[in-house]
Amino acid sequence: MRKLENSELERKSIEDFKQSEKTPLILVLDDIRSLHNIGSVFRTADAFLIEKIYLCGITATPPNKEIHKTALGATETVVWEHHKNVLEVIENLKKENIITLAIEQVESAIFLQNFEVKKGEKYALVFGNEVYGVSQEAVALCDGSIEIPQLGTKHSLNISVSAGIVVWDLFQKMNWPK
Repeated sequence: MRKLENSELERKSIEDFKQSEKTPLILVLDDIRSLHNIGSVFRTADAFLIEKIYLCGITATPPNKEIHKTALGATETVVWEHHKNVLEVIENLKKENIITLAIEQVESAIFLQNFEVKKGEKYALVFGNEVYGVSQEAVALCDGSIEIPQLGTKHSLNISVSAGIVVWDLFQKMNWPK
């Protein structure tokens, strides 16, 4: 077994990325404090051809040196917008018939492994800040909630880790059905 060289990975150019068919997922980041978390989510979004990221509230925006450290250029490929109010973003997404899902531990949440994607649907995944998660107001506006099962003593994951887990799970369900 030999590790592949970067030149063997057939990476897309920025223009090729922009022209590529996108995964019907939108990420909504609300009040994310860590610039490194924001950058990591951009990098995950690039890896899985995510359609768009909404940066809401106090979430910092590119260009930013600290975001760039973890995004590694993904802020140049992934479409993003900043909005002050996450509730308005969720309402607008719902008006576009996009299914909005809070990634949070709430009553009647669907465990990630049990969530089934519907062919032809577009989803917006709402991630909250590192301390308080998704606000109750945002949870109440969403069409549903997905929970990542956790079995240890800690019942929270870093937001960039949560985004990576959920995006990968939905991406593979959309692209490689059983």
